Amino acid sequence: MIELSRIDPLKRTGGLREDDFQLVKASTLFEELDDEAVVSLICDGHIKSVDRRSTLFERGEPADHFYLILEGWVKLTRQSIEGQESIISVFAKGETFAEAAMFSKGGFPVNAITVTSCRLLIIPASSVFRAIKENSEYALTIVASMSRHMRSLVRQIEQLSVQSSTERLANFLLSQCPKGAKEATIYLPIEKSLLAGRLGMQPETLSRSLAKLRKLGLQSRGNQVIISNIPAIRSSIKSK
Repeated sequence: MIELSRIDPLKRTGGLREDDFQLVKASTLFEELDDEAVVSLICDGHIKSVDRRSTLFERGEPADHFYLILEGWVKLTRQSIEGQESIISVFAKGETFAEAAMFSKGGFPVNAITVTSCRLLIIPASSVFRAIKENSEYALTIVASMSRHMRSLVRQIEQLSVQSSTERLANFLLSQCPKGAKEATIYLPIEKSLLAGRLGMQPETLSRSLAKLRKLGLQSRGNQVIISNIPAIRSSIKSK
């Protein structure tokens, strides 16, 4: 395994911890790369901690870097002519965003705003392009990784059309529960309106879906969700 001490720029900016590095390697974009390739691609990056509701970039700014979320949640938005915000997507810990814009060598097509306080790994485009020039095999590997990433996004879109709103909510809640648990108390990491956007539904639809799941032993108080029968919630998901 590559020693983290080789990632000198990252250590100077507060340190890429071992668990951070494992999170990077497990992300869809990097999961098929070996340690040396990952280090080559991220070694010029830096870690940044930002407060809630911070603007990371605005539409039209040069897309010369991309992000991997180490902690927290980020939303991508567009504004209408009237100034109304539309949520394009919401990203969580372990996910990357803005890499496609980086390869297009244009401007960011959306705005990025932190939903919670975040720790972010910011990777410059120059680092990726340099690594590709130094090792041409990385180009094919990155293309394959981005293709897998795109397929993952397509699967998410397909899930929106195949699963009911209640099933999508159930899936999300189960993903927040400890593995193997029969019951759990969890706290929604983001506002319900943003969670609705993440799951491709309106806030009122989210409320109706929560009401349906209450029949299976779920209780909701603010951002606290108590699930007394996890197997029942899991069995309610038909489109798996």
